[in-house]
Amino acid sequence: MEIRIFENKEALSRAAAQYFIEVINKNHKPVLGLATGSTPLGMYEKLIEAYNDGEVNFKNVKTYNLDEYCGIDSNHEQSYRTFMNTNFFNHINIDLINTNIPNASGDLDAACELYNSQLNENEIDIQVLGIGTNGHIAFNEPGTPFGSKTHCIELDQKTREDNARFFNSIDEVPTHAITMGLANIMKAKKIILIAIGAQKAEALRKMILGDVTEEMPASILQFHPDVVILTDREAVKTLIK
Repeated sequence: MEIRIFENKEALSRAAAQYFIEVINKNHKPVLGLATGSTPLGMYEKLIEAYNDGEVNFKNVKTYNLDEYCGIDSNHEQSYRTFMNTNFFNHINIDLINTNIPNASGDLDAACELYNSQLNENEIDIQVLGIGTNGHIAFNEPGTPFGSKTHCIELDQKTREDNARFFNSIDEVPTHAITMGLANIMKAKKIILIAIGAQKAEALRKMILGDVTEEMPASILQFHPDVVILTDREAVKTLIK
């Protein structure tokens, strides 16, 4: 693992975007693994700026998102499809047909099977991740098998509490989601993990220095050959003096 520490979110976001720009510019049909939530927002803003400045072209890009809530329509204001369209896709020249997010309505087993099939046919060149305070990546909660592929999962109470800020109350936060599995994530050629703030410090420490265990899902990244961690001093305060 490579760890890069930044003094501010602006510099971190710019660095994260640059990794994606390099992959897009050197591949004829790049495949990106994307995430939602507050963690990658700065990176998306920098990618939009780069597109507007003519530094990158998304015409031939295909994307796969990590997850989607179950029980809410894709047009819901808190769906991850809405998030991606609003914060990224609508501002670049990507073909929305090439943007893939799990279909969490209808037959969930069929949706998981279809997403796994798509991921098997489209190797992700670069995947962005955040890390939950309980060590989850995507929505792979503690106890998720390392061999898991795209599946429907019940969200941990801590995860729902962390995400309640996006809803009017925790009662509105969905209880289940479809998520890429840990095995899917590990197949990405390169992984960029962003961790910002003191609240991520303990999970980050365990991910990097702790045992590789399913109780700390992110610890599986110790086995990946190309992981770059982009972080700030607050998030690594238990790692460095």
